Amino acid sequence: MHSQAPDVGAPSLLEALRTGTALLHVALEKRLPFFCERLDADWYQRLLQAYYGFYGPMEAALYDSNLIPVGFDQVLRVKTPTLLSDLHALSLNKHAIDALPRCTHLPPLDTPAACLGALYVLEGATLGGQVLRREMARRLDLDADNGGAFLNVYGAETGRRWKDFLDYLGHLPLDAPAKQRAVDAARSTFSCFERWLDSQEVLL
Repeated sequence: MHSQAPDVGAPSLLEALRTGTALLHVALEKRLPFFCERLDADWYQRLLQAYYGFYGPMEAALYDSNLIPVGFDQVLRVKTPTLLSDLHALSLNKHAIDALPRCTHLPPLDTPAACLGALYVLEGATLGGQVLRREMARRLDLDADNGGAFLNVYGAETGRRWKDFLDYLGHLPLDAPAKQRAVDAARSTFSCFERWLDSQEVLL
C-alpha cells in the first residue's frame, strides 16, 4: 500500500484551506478600515504603506524560495509593483518608500505546501477588490491612476485568475500532512499580516 495514496474521504486542499482560515479571514476583514466613516486620505496612505511593508518581503520570500510548485505564473501575479506605483502616485518618492518599515516576522515558507498556503491568502485577497475600488472611488476619489490600482490589481481578470488559481490548486497531489502544512502556513500568513497591520496602527 502506498503511503501517499489519496484518501477518498479526505477534504480537498481548497476545502481544507477554506475551513482552516475562515475565522481568521472574517476577523481580519472586520478590522480593515475601508468602510469606516473615519477613513481619510492620510489613513488610506498609511494603510497602503503598511500593505507594501508586508507584501514586499512576503512576495520576495515566496518567489526566492524556489519551492512554489510548477504552474504558478508569478510574473502575472506579483502585486508589490502595483503597490509601489500607488505609493508613487500618492507622492512618495523613492527615498521615502525605501525608508518605510518592512515586516520581518513572516510565516515559514520552507516547503512547497507552505508556499501554496501563503499564496492562497494573497490570491484570495484580490477577490474583494472590485467592492473596495468602488468604495474608495466614492469616498476618496481614488482610481487606478492616483493611488487605487492595488485595490483592483487584476481588474476585469479577477474572477478568471481566481478560477485559474483554484484549478492550479486542484491539480496538485498533496497528501494529508502536506495539506496540513498548507493550512498552517495560510493561517500563519493571516496572523502575521494582522499583527503587522496592527503594529503599523492602521486597523480598527
